[in-house]
Amino acid sequence: MDRRTFLKTGAGVAAIGATGGISAPALSQGAAARTLRFVPQANLANFDPIWGTQYVVRNASVMVWDTLYGVNAQLEPQRQMVEGEEVSSDGKTWTFKLRENLFWHDGERVLAKDCVASLERWMVRDGMGQMIRDLKDELVAVDDRSFRLRLKSPFPKMLLALGKNNTPMAFMMPERLAKTDPFQQISEFVGSGPMRFARNEWVPGAKAIFTKFDRYVPRQEAPSWLAGGKQVNFDRIEWTIMPDPATAAAALQNNEVDWYETPLPDLVPQLRRNRNIRVDIADPLGNIGSFRFNHLHAPFNDVRARRAVAMALNQQDYMQAVVGDDPSLWSALPGFFTPGTPLYTEAGGDILKGPRNIDAAKRLLAESGYNGQPITVLVAQDQAPLKAMGEVTNALLSSIGMRVDFVATDWGTVGQRRAMKTPPGQGGWHVFHTWHAGADCTNPSSYLALRTTGDRAWFGWPSDEAVENARAKWFDAPNLDAEKAAVAEMNAAAMNHVTYLPTGFFKTYQAWRSNVSGVVGGPIPFFWGVTKS
Repeated sequence: MDRRTFLKTGAGVAAIGATGGISAPALSQGAAARTLRFVPQANLANFDPIWGTQYVVRNASVMVWDTLYGVNAQLEPQRQMVEGEEVSSDGKTWTFKLRENLFWHDGERVLAKDCVASLERWMVRDGMGQMIRDLKDELVAVDDRSFRLRLKSPFPKMLLALGKNNTPMAFMMPERLAKTDPFQQISEFVGSGPMRFARNEWVPGAKAIFTKFDRYVPRQEAPSWLAGGKQVNFDRIEWTIMPDPATAAAALQNNEVDWYETPLPDLVPQLRRNRNIRVDIADPLGNIGSFRFNHLHAPFNDVRARRAVAMALNQQDYMQAVVGDDPSLWSALPGFFTPGTPLYTEAGGDILKGPRNIDAAKRLLAESGYNGQPITVLVAQDQAPLKAMGEVTNALLSSIGMRVDFVATDWGTVGQRRAMKTPPGQGGWHVFHTWHAGADCTNPSSYLALRTTGDRAWFGWPSDEAVENARAKWFDAPNLDAEKAAVAEMNAAAMNHVTYLPTGFFKTYQAWRSNVSGVVGGPIPFFWGVTKS
């Protein structure tokens, strides 16, 4: 019996539930109501939200570190740590003033110089930050609560850059931490957000604990995603790492956890039959599956090899492996932008449409000079969507004559290894899988995975002027029609270059106990506004 058949029977859940699942410490009723027990999508293997781009790190970081601005559910940037901003008439000088009553978790006041150092570090690693850095003439603290950013030319999307939800977000840190080399990880975890990180209780691979920061003063506005008042109603949020989906689902049914971020679709019918559990779509903007190439090393430094894979890739195979047979959970995606949003386009996407042509793919692969070397594919086994995509890729690459070095590992290791530029035989890689939240892919501004700036690009380091030129046209576009034209050009250029391959568009579920209220859909599990009875 294969994995999918086993899970569909419910036997995996029933067997675990019968034995009591994972034992949990006894809590009084009052203590239980003040503690939220959460199962995240993956292990929190590192905790530096600027150094890397893993969603699980971002999701934990929004509790610990705050931002100057934050996008709401309409993806509009709103003030967060900032009380107000002034922009010069020529659009080149921005002056920001922090609101009062901002404190770091170590008790020190948040100062403008902390924000200056934090922005400097973030600008090195983030795509929009790099654009601001290229335009920067001066970034200085004016006084304890104000700082000034002067540019060589206007940057109209400043507030979106500072408040966006995609990684790396512009998190504010104490100056001493923000001065850490952006290519090295921080060693302290001091923020100013609503929750502290309990480092002494952190067990990577097992648990991460967050405790309430009593000096945090939420904004008065109603919460909406990363905007508004981040009122956390728990003294303690416990993340328990459960890589096995059946184990996590059983723990939810047994009341050993309160909220499960990514239940496997095969297990959802079982969960829905339990009257004490609620299930809903995690994020209405969904996700885009990603087949990520390393453009630095053969064979995928040759566009013909990348196109050969595109000719053979069947998105239906990937999506059914990820979310099952329910057609409402997935769709084919011959493009890079989120379906159903204003800038969605399929320009240049014909290579992913129609019947797959394995023979033509083999011929093109041979033309690229592929000589039979092993293709190192990094596959995270502790994230069900990535494990499923990796298994499909193993079959796909084998079908066109490639020899696959299938590296079954965990997501934390993938996150570390994908940053290595060394040849695949010396610790590097050829392919890894991830997904991009649909909220990150609605426009080019925050779409890190589509940048083609070579060494400054995201992992895989693609380089292509046509993609970047089209992106620049979007930033300069005076109206929506011009934006659509620029995005269509960018989509076609990225398809031609095969910057990466979308494996399809899919939605996922989240599940929680019925005594938990306030859970909302979005690209991040937002813990503010959630209560438990």
